[in-house]
Amino acid sequence: MSFELSAKELARAAMLVEMGDPIDWGMLSIREEDAYLMMANQVIEILQKFPQEDQFVVAVASLTKMLVESFVLNTQLLQMAAHNG
Repeated sequence: MSFELSAKELARAAMLVEMGDPIDWGMLSIREEDAYLMMANQVIEILQKFPQEDQFVVAVASLTKMLVESFVLNTQLLQMAAHNG
């Protein structure tokens, strides 16, 4: 996986993915575009530290870790809402 994709292109693609599961940006102090661009830059920076043949595994492992983190945080929020509601 060679990163010929710019951070802007990666952020734009990620924002399109979000359309199916939107984030409530209203309560955050950062603009959606800024958050996506910042994270896209970090993804590219991380992946460029690895040899090209390892980048896919690093990307998929990172994605899996982030999905688990999101699952745990969402579960905690639902449990807190159930206890407070």
